[in-house]
Amino acid sequence: MKTTHKLIGLVGGVGAAATGAAATALTLASRQRRHRDQYADEPLGKLKPDRVSTVAADDGVPLYVEEIDPADGGQPDITLIGVHGIALSMKSWHFQRRDLAGLTLPRVRQVYYDHRGHGQSGAVTHETATLEQLASDLHSVIRALAPEGPLVLMGHSVGGMTIMALAEEEKQLFADRVCGVSLIATAAGEVGARGLPKRVLSKYSPVSWGVGGIGGIAQWQPEVVEFVRAASGQLTKRAVRRLAFGDDPSPSVVEFLLEMLDVTPVGELVKFVGTVDSHDRYEVLAGLKHAHVQVIGGDADLILPFSHCERIADELPDAQLVRVNGAGHVPQLEHPEVVTSYLIDLLQLCSDTESKTGPRDEAMRGLLRRWFA
Repeated sequence: MKTTHKLIGLVGGVGAAATGAAATALTLASRQRRHRDQYADEPLGKLKPDRVSTVAADDGVPLYVEEIDPADGGQPDITLIGVHGIALSMKSWHFQRRDLAGLTLPRVRQVYYDHRGHGQSGAVTHETATLEQLASDLHSVIRALAPEGPLVLMGHSVGGMTIMALAEEEKQLFADRVCGVSLIATAAGEVGARGLPKRVLSKYSPVSWGVGGIGGIAQWQPEVVEFVRAASGQLTKRAVRRLAFGDDPSPSVVEFLLEMLDVTPVGELVKFVGTVDSHDRYEVLAGLKHAHVQVIGGDADLILPFSHCERIADELPDAQLVRVNGAGHVPQLEHPEVVTSYLIDLLQLCSDTESKTGPRDEAMRGLLRRWFA
């Protein structure tokens, strides 16, 4: 891989000069003072897909899928598949699907789906609430909707763990077709060893599971959690604000995350506790050696601290490590301009469009990196 192992601490930045004014606008947005809610008028979670379908998992469970074609109607160069985190849904990729649709270097076909037990997909059982099953579900989506051509996989939190589990089971797929992997706010193991301290879990336990917290959750009662959710929206909002985000998130984005959390019953989520707690796939990371890999995390993540990202990068010395200053557990929502710009970098590497950018583009890229660092 050509990507170098580098730690880039950015508050903003443009990851692809080829996106021109659109990428610059994304970057400038990150510099706005947060005196106001910059996403107050954003139609969060309401973007219309080009196609909707249902993919049957290997055991028949229906998986809800949406596809987004390049906005200019051109032939896509590459397919990007987004794998969301626990308790969320495909809507958590709102900003990425909005902005990547406008790319022309490369043109990207986007595929997003809901995990079983989440969003609009079918139910999960205790027996099927495993990372291995989630990996099999991802493979089902790939076989049905992206059976050929280059692939880039991006996974947030448990979505990243799902990609690792798929790499463990389908080594040839990663050797032949997966040319890029973006691992966002995730871990390859030791989830129970590094994460929320017990005092925080005790204070915020009703919702910390909803945003990905897993330590000690096995002893929580889903009925109690649902009651607290229903009885005290103010407490729920405060807990989510505290656990999922960094210093100063958009109030609209906080509300948006709450809306996603309310869709999936806690009783469904508790079923995944065991598989996440036992997740240990450091050795599997070697299977990603054929792909360009980036590891993105926030240094204010209380759920899966940035040290998890550093550990993954240690195992993958050619990976790009991106530290998003002040971001919590959902950097793709909290600092979308940063995450999206690096995704564009990855997509360009995978489609070899970087070679199509000229000296002027490279100069602009460097200028913007320095200016917004």
